[in-house]
Amino acid sequence: MNPAALYLSLPWTYVLTCAVLGLVVGSFLNVVIHRLPKMMEREWRRQCAELEGRIAADDGRYDLWWPPSSCPHCGHRLGILENIPLLSFLWLRGRCRACKAPIGLRYPLVEGLTALLSAFTAWHFGFGWQGGLALVLVWGLIALTFIDLDTQLLPDDLTLPLLWLGLLANVGGLFTDPSSSVIGAAAGYFSLWSVYWLFKLVTGREGMGYGDFKLLAALGAWLGWQKLPAILLLSSVVGAAVGITLIVVARRGRHTPIPFGPYLAGGGLAALYWGDALARFYLHF
Repeated sequence: MNPAALYLSLPWTYVLTCAVLGLVVGSFLNVVIHRLPKMMEREWRRQCAELEGRIAADDGRYDLWWPPSSCPHCGHRLGILENIPLLSFLWLRGRCRACKAPIGLRYPLVEGLTALLSAFTAWHFGFGWQGGLALVLVWGLIALTFIDLDTQLLPDDLTLPLLWLGLLANVGGLFTDPSSSVIGAAAGYFSLWSVYWLFKLVTGREGMGYGDFKLLAALGAWLGWQKLPAILLLSSVVGAAVGITLIVVARRGRHTPIPFGPYLAGGGLAALYWGDALARFYLHF
């Protein structure tokens, strides 16, 4: 029996397979979340050195594959058993095997979240190209969310490939028709670009970054322009609620920047799963 026939006859096997795959991908996403901003900083320093006519310092190879994972506290290189997603955290009781320093909860959180969303995506879309590409979108949004929370950056290395992949996915109309995909990409970028410049003209300050424009453009490319109002409404309402809560409870200043990418990603996920229902609800009111 080929894999497609097996998954169609036993759908839970596909969901379980995607959950396990999500654990593995989540472990890799932890690497991306931690290393990609550092790789960008290294590249910026190199470019600055070139512009100033200096020779950039050679810091050695540093990318998503090298050096191997190690404890940030003592430098202990992690073995195979220490790299098993989620299970190694439980086995080590949340502490480094060598120095006993606590392991950040972010690592099992990302792995568990990726596994859960991967399983739900598999259940929601089923086996096929649509489900497979939806998984890629979900994984990209998870990485962008946590990078933005950490650094307030939405790297072009992630947003632009998602944008182009969304356009390509909809050449065959997997999520929306090609015209809606192209218009969605343009409208997503232009809408936040317009808000950015309007806010800057009125206040003299920058209200958001260009990465937000590109992320919404990518979501528009994947889901079509029809889903953009729901995405913007959800992300704005939740973002405003969180911002007000931080000001009142955590006593953060009104001008303290709050990353908008996680709310766009959350709105994008909601539109991915329940976009038609959200659009009907939005148009009804």
